[in-house]
Amino acid sequence: MRVMCSECGSKAIIGKTNRLSLAHADLYCSCTNPECGHTFVANLSFSHTLSPSAKSASAIVSELARALSPVQRQQLQQELNLL
Repeated sequence: MRVMCSECGSKAIIGKTNRLSLAHADLYCSCTNPECGHTFVANLSFSHTLSPSAKSASAIVSELARALSPVQRQQLQQELNLL
């Protein structure tokens, strides 16, 4: 992915990514042009699907559950037991 400086149009470097969700992230960038030196935050967000995932719904749910902390996993299990 290439990020361009909005001030001078030169290539910018992503120094840090702050993921806010699976669909949105803030990219902390700095211009590579030493005469410019602009630093800025760009937003990256999911727009839409062109081709759906080949993974089954259960495989996706299993991966998401494994990404949870033990406390979150236990809370999820308790909520599912109520269904």
